[in-house]
Amino acid sequence: MRVLIVDDEKLARDRLRELLSDIGGYDVIGEAMNGNEAVEKTAELNPDTLLMDIRMPGMDGLEAAMHLMGMEAPPNVIFTTAYDQHALDAFEVNAVDYLLKPIRRDRLANALTKAQKLTARQLREINQTQQEPPARTHISVHLRGNIRLVPLPDVVYFLADSKYVAVRTATEEHLIEDSLVNLEREFADRFLRIHRNALVSAAHIKGIEKSPSGTWQVALKDTDKRLDVSRRHAASVRRWARNRPNAA
Repeated sequence: MRVLIVDDEKLARDRLRELLSDIGGYDVIGEAMNGNEAVEKTAELNPDTLLMDIRMPGMDGLEAAMHLMGMEAPPNVIFTTAYDQHALDAFEVNAVDYLLKPIRRDRLANALTKAQKLTARQLREINQTQQEPPARTHISVHLRGNIRLVPLPDVVYFLADSKYVAVRTATEEHLIEDSLVNLEREFADRFLRIHRNALVSAAHIKGIEKSPSGTWQVALKDTDKRLDVSRRHAASVRRWARNRPNAA
């Protein structure tokens, strides 16, 4: 079995390497120090199983697992965690295994033996054990079996396009299978709904102005592109523009 170790602490990664060597039959094909690296190295190395920490700087293990689930053949994921027993009880209900730090050899061997793939439902249930599940820090784009991670601050707007949503950055556009409703719910503090088919990053809005035809439009930074504001959302968009921190 090919294993990728994901942990931001070198001592923890070394410990897992030693345990896997003692158990035998497992090939450590690489290491990663955060969720971003975990996704990138999974696409590159194609491991069978990830031993992944949950709390890591940047992208954590839960978000990384969400991105990995979109792969055509996602790896098994076994979480490593320092959660207390009350939180671990919630994990026990799910078919996803975990390892409580400090990790014991026999516990690791058992977890690897019964490793199962994460399902979307299981990951949602795990997320619900968190008091405040964090929003994603990246949007995952799936390209011919590979994963491209787009940092959320780079996203200028989301635009509904048939059954897909277009993710637009300053230089690129990608299609994802998601809904504006879900994206708006997750990123409500960073994106503004201006139309039934459009969410715009507040950080990328230069201002709002009227078009020659008298309708409202959102002007974006670093581009001449304008996005139409629907009549339904015009009042809320104008109110947001008046109350934004840097409003004149």
